[in-house]
Amino acid sequence: MSEVKDTLIEELEKVKQKCFSCQKCSLAKTRTNIVFSGGIPNRKLMLIGEAPGYYEDKKGEPFVGKAGQLLDKIFASVGLSRENDVYICNTIKCRPPDNRDPLPEEKEACKEYLDAQIEILKPRIILLCGRVAVNSLLGTTQGITKIRGKWYAGPNNSKMMPIFHPSYLLRNDSREKGSPKWLMWQDIQEIKKVYSALEECSQKTLF
Repeated sequence: MSEVKDTLIEELEKVKQKCFSCQKCSLAKTRTNIVFSGGIPNRKLMLIGEAPGYYEDKKGEPFVGKAGQLLDKIFASVGLSRENDVYICNTIKCRPPDNRDPLPEEKEACKEYLDAQIEILKPRIILLCGRVAVNSLLGTTQGITKIRGKWYAGPNNSKMMPIFHPSYLLRNDSREKGSPKWLMWQDIQEIKKVYSALEECSQKTLF
């Protein structure tokens, strides 16, 4: 198993190095750092966010500000963590100025890197975190509230679920039934259920 993991890391590192020298769009001129990935490479669970923000651009890691702290708490609530269970990346790898939405040409320029991350890991579960990620992977302009919590067919027979971006949850503090935070709690429990079923499946194949 460790040999497989080493191969995945090696393949991802090649893509990362290519990304570091990328000049395919204008964001190369304004970025501080490439934000390639965080968490742990694995074949089970990948989270795709929107674009790096201020803190991510400074540190070179995804989800490191307040939204990232909340994301960690959401995963921890069902016994998951980025250190052990989740590979995290973004739709694009450079921060757009003033945290604006990525332009279509920026998403297109960065598409090869995201496609490579998905193809190398072939994760069984992909979480689409926020509107930009949903639009990029599902090609829909429907709002997250309408489609969150539902499973969609993804690449390599994966299951994809749109979820609220933690920055949206930070702006909506209510925990009442039907609120975004309450809905996120339903979604993360469903995600953990499917993740645990995968774990059980892989355990059985070892015997």
